[in-house]
Amino acid sequence: MMGLINSSSTNLSTEIGCIMILPPFQRTHVTSNAVGLLLSYTLNLPSRQGGALGLRRVFWQTNSLNAASIRLAGRMQFKLEGTLRWDRVLPANKVAGNGKKLREGDPRSESIGRDTVMLGLCWDDWEEGARDKVEEIMKRTK
Repeated sequence: MMGLINSSSTNLSTEIGCIMILPPFQRTHVTSNAVGLLLSYTLNLPSRQGGALGLRRVFWQTNSLNAASIRLAGRMQFKLEGTLRWDRVLPANKVAGNGKKLREGDPRSESIGRDTVMLGLCWDDWEEGARDKVEEIMKRTK
């Protein structure tokens, strides 16, 4: 399951997010094909692919400790744009934050923090070779 979130028609941008891949499909062609289809739908011009959105930017945000997500985004031609330090306060039951200790007296001492890695793929990257690389990746069936 994955979706397009944090979309902006004004800025012609969207985020691929809320990605959940069931264990039998992890490390298979399923995730890269799904991401590739979303990239084609969002970044292709409608004149190239009927129904495509022709957006200028697709972005990807993930926990800085989620190496698999960062690797997938890189493989799908997203470029690292930076890390937002202490970006989020996670719910009290979360255990995978940023790995950093909270300061003494923190008002939400029961909740760890998250650093967020921001990656982006823009229309010019897409048209200057990223689309071809993604299409090649999507040919994989195993």
